[in-house]
Amino acid sequence: MSGNQQQARPEKPSEVDGTAHLFKALGKMIKVLRQNAGLSQIQLATETHCSEDLISAMERGVRIPQPDFLRRADAVLGAKGVLVAAIEDTEKALARARVRHPDWFRSFAAAEAEALAVHYFAPQAVTGILQTHAYAEAVFRHRRPLYDEETIEKRLADRLARQAIFEKQPAPTMSFVVEEAALRRPLGGRAAFREQLQRIAAVAKLRNVHLQMMPTECEEHPALEGEFILLTLRGKREVAYIESYGYARIITDPEEVRTYSERYGIMRAQALTPRESLEHLEKMLGEL
Repeated sequence: MSGNQQQARPEKPSEVDGTAHLFKALGKMIKVLRQNAGLSQIQLATETHCSEDLISAMERGVRIPQPDFLRRADAVLGAKGVLVAAIEDTEKALARARVRHPDWFRSFAAAEAEALAVHYFAPQAVTGILQTHAYAEAVFRHRRPLYDEETIEKRLADRLARQAIFEKQPAPTMSFVVEEAALRRPLGGRAAFREQLQRIAAVAKLRNVHLQMMPTECEEHPALEGEFILLTLRGKREVAYIESYGYARIITDPEEVRTYSERYGIMRAQALTPRESLEHLEKMLGEL
């Protein structure tokens, strides 16, 4: 979600729990192994069935390498078990990330991580699960009342740890309705804004993701009250999650959930198609 949730540094666990340095070191190790193998980032991405953006993020220590990736990369890079040996520590760090969320947010984070389908809408800023480190830091740093540095670090780490859902297998169905107005607000500055648009474009290309942009010029809008998320849980039960200024609620009443589902369906009909949305994003990137 956007600015009012807890989260933290890109898949880079916070220094608060002592794991950031571990993943920075692991990222450097992956980079050296890749270079020694004579592979570019895009070549390693192809061999390990992930995106070039993800390889770059892991090498910079801002995304946690998932166990499946470490197994594939160990074989591709000829690491002889070095990366496989890091899996146990990686899984422990992911477990810590799951319990770092505050009490009021924890039930949603757990449901999101296990959902079969998740659908996101946020009108004011890029939804949290799509945020890069620099963009999310700007969201938390400019929030009022001000967070202290430790809280910013922790919430950054929590936010980015949720992005492990993009490497989950089997992959959940995911969709996003992104407001064009939010994509015109350069939170964090020009460089951070460009990186954020690149991240959104990369996610939009994932096979399990449908991302649509809601044009600002659209004359009708069914969901001006604020952001929400729809989740389909195991057993095919759909629930909704809403949050405003620290007040969060998971909605399970079928009639109330149906209202949010109806709003989301109307927005998807009004928004640009996924192909049109990606083309618009790439045009915006070309203008920066």
